[in-house]
Amino acid sequence: MVIAIIKLVSTKAKDIDSIAQQIKAIAKSIDVKSRGPIPLPTRVISQTTRKTPCADGSHTYERWEMRVHKRLITIDGSEQALRQVMRIPVPDTVQIVINLT
Repeated sequence: MVIAIIKLVSTKAKDIDSIAQQIKAIAKSIDVKSRGPIPLPTRVISQTTRKTPCADGSHTYERWEMRVHKRLITIDGSEQALRQVMRIPVPDTVQIVINLT
């Protein structure tokens, strides 16, 4: 039996949740056992920079932050389910990694 572990990574939570719901709907329509989407810890990348490029002026800073959201879905698999998952239109902001075991 093939088990597909699907890992979704994105900076936009709405995009990643919509793709996860589409994958769950495919698994339910084919009547395949699935688990997830399991939310993995969100990685927060922060960067603090000075507003002025030189040492003169006020000491003001800009703070930038990017959040990377992750979800994990497992499907006890059929080849038909995996083919339909591969056909889902994926936005540019979402990365999908599929591991077969």
